[in-house]
Amino acid sequence: MTTPEQQLEKLGIILPPASGATGVFKVVYVDGKHAYVSGHGPVKEDGSMITGKVGADLSVEEGKLAARQVGLAILASLRAHFGSLDKVKRVIKVLGMVNCPSDFASQPQVINGCSELFRDIWGEDLGLGVRSAVGMGSLPGQISVEVEALFEIH
Repeated sequence: MTTPEQQLEKLGIILPPASGATGVFKVVYVDGKHAYVSGHGPVKEDGSMITGKVGADLSVEEGKLAARQVGLAILASLRAHFGSLDKVKRVIKVLGMVNCPSDFASQPQVINGCSELFRDIWGEDLGLGVRSAVGMGSLPGQISVEVEALFEIH
């Protein structure tokens, strides 16, 4: 069985820099077998963010790529916290928030960018948990997508 770290290497995935808390909160909080990850934005490899409203400034496909980038940022935070993604057993829940106009209705397709990444790392059984995908009138710093997640750890 391939570990999450081996899967990252196999897929040639490079994680962005792990970000610290930008407010009064913890980036990752562990309670027993669970790791709660605070909302993350679409951090690129150079540390900048993907901004704009999906459905106005960005296409659904560009939003999906932004959501994938958020997933990479979450993975970077988990690795920074635990030292290795191999400590993470499975995805339990994903909450995806899309910065979009009020008439935009493709939030699930956008958040698939994050969900597909997690599936690619942990597989169908462990990489897919329950999920919500919602639209927001704005997000901090005008980022295009924000995701928070819950994981089970070994």
